[in-house]
Amino acid sequence: MHNKILLRGLLILILTIAVQNNYSQQRTLPYVSPEVHKDKRVTFRFRAPNAREVKLQSEMTAEPVPMTKDAGGIWSVTIGPVKPDIYPYCFVVDSIQVADPVNVLLFANERFKFSLVDIPGDQPLIHSLQDVPHGNVVYRYYKSSTLGRTRTLVIYTPPGFDVNGKTKYPVLYLIHGGSDTEETWTKVGRAHLIADNLIAQGKAKPMIIVMPYANVMPAARDGFTKDVINDIIPFIESNYPVYTDSYNRAVAGFSVGGGQTLNIGLMNPDKFAYVCSYAPYTATEEFRANFSNWSPDAAKMNQQLKLFSIYIATDDFLYESVKQNIEMFREKKLNVQTLVVPGGHTWMNCKLYLTNTLQLLFK
Repeated sequence: MHNKILLRGLLILILTIAVQNNYSQQRTLPYVSPEVHKDKRVTFRFRAPNAREVKLQSEMTAEPVPMTKDAGGIWSVTIGPVKPDIYPYCFVVDSIQVADPVNVLLFANERFKFSLVDIPGDQPLIHSLQDVPHGNVVYRYYKSSTLGRTRTLVIYTPPGFDVNGKTKYPVLYLIHGGSDTEETWTKVGRAHLIADNLIAQGKAKPMIIVMPYANVMPAARDGFTKDVINDIIPFIESNYPVYTDSYNRAVAGFSVGGGQTLNIGLMNPDKFAYVCSYAPYTATEEFRANFSNWSPDAAKMNQQLKLFSIYIATDDFLYESVKQNIEMFREKKLNVQTLVVPGGHTWMNCKLYLTNTLQLLFK
């Protein structure tokens, strides 16, 4: 009997160790994704032992790239060398897009769920974390009387900012793209780090950057314009030490946000002396209502606007419509500055656009 008890105990111990070992192996299969190599090649990995096909989809390659599965069920592919920048990517697993589960860098967006890979340059890029004084990024709630609900702002304050201090600051209102969120300009566009680095280099003036959430559904899209004018600006000017004249107020935005920038800025030139639109999407009822039969006092507006700019990329799907809008504004005798760069409708270009803009504001 004693021997049977010992044998049974030994068998239980062996089975327990075997189960724990198997469970441990399942949980701790080690892999890194993405892995950025010194030569700027990048290896992506994804564990899906039962998948039939996995591809890498990204803005680093023209087409999705097939991945190869190893004996442990890890799919992988190495691409590049890749030009240093921050790129969105995802895995297409049996035709379904999924983010990289072992990468904490996520693209802030309401429609798609991409991850981000940061490929550093040999020298620090303007959006990189550098050894300079840093500002702060905070989340604030404000009550929108326009929309009848409490909403969120992401706000950058520059190095040395003191909310109770005597120094006043100009303000840039920076608007995201169509399905993006109030976090996209920091998490993807790195607006705060670009501002830190340009301020440290003496190329940009210290400023506050306000990044609102521009999706106002189910309200009409022009509700956002009203929200900015009637609620967001008063909230900022009541809670932060800022200048309140138009020459210390700017608005900029990308894609749908670029179209909103034109609506907000050009319909309120007494409030914004800087209107900077990036690859603007303008096929909206609000834009048509504002500009279809628009007859501005061009001489007055050119005096009010210290900078009116529109930026676009040659392979952007909005390139032709943006060219038409630029021509329309020039026919109205408005002084519009343009910047045309290579590439597409991407956040890589957004960082370029913002870098250029910040060096021109409030000077």
